[in-house]
Amino acid sequence: MDPQARFEAIFTAHYRDIHRFALRRTDPAEAEEVANEAFAICWAKLDAVPEEPLPWLYAVARKCLANRRRAAVRRVGLGVRLRGTPAAGGRDPAEQFAERDAILRAFVRLSESDREALRLVAWDGLPLAEAARVAGVSRAAFAMRVHRARRRLAAELDGPSVSPSLEISS
Repeated sequence: MDPQARFEAIFTAHYRDIHRFALRRTDPAEAEEVANEAFAICWAKLDAVPEEPLPWLYAVARKCLANRRRAAVRRVGLGVRLRGTPAAGGRDPAEQFAERDAILRAFVRLSESDREALRLVAWDGLPLAEAARVAGVSRAAFAMRVHRARRRLAAELDGPSVSPSLEISS
């Protein structure tokens, strides 16, 4: 099959899946951009696309989303630095930062396998069966992996080293 025909077949078969995947993780406009970016990468790396392209496309879309999130965080940080004021929000930014920091510290202490399992179901919003396919394991094995990862994350969050004291003694 010539490259253009193969790409068109992949695009026709999987664009909606990738768009829905991105839509579960972001707003509609950005989801469309992520899906388009994933297929632009697919076209550029068509020789590297496996025979069953959907899991590969999910991985590419996930990386596109991660790149966009990192860029957004950098933009917010730059805006804060340029304004010299804290970002607007309903809660105290220090509390938001402490909470986010505690969660990220707990998340980073998990194994890569646990982090990936949680990303696929919580951040990517994949049903267990699809997430298991992306991970390359059975649905039952992946369900157990997610259950254990959630339990380990909860244990990390309950640990004394994670919860910073925000009380000020007088």
